Amino acid sequence: MGNKKKRINVKLQSTESPYVYVTDKNNKLHPQRMEVRKYDPIVKKHVMFKESK
Repeated sequence: MGNKKKRINVKLQSTESPYVYVTDKNNKLHPQRMEVRKYDPIVKKHVMFKESK
């Protein structure tokens, strides 16, 4: 009853291509949007991925 999930699923959108990763994060500890550097197989290099909603 009224139990709010601590972990939520988020989409990480590449800044270089349309490629998307799906992961989860603890929204209580990190309420701000995520930005991580991950491998993009379309452009074949590591690029910045930003959380999209």
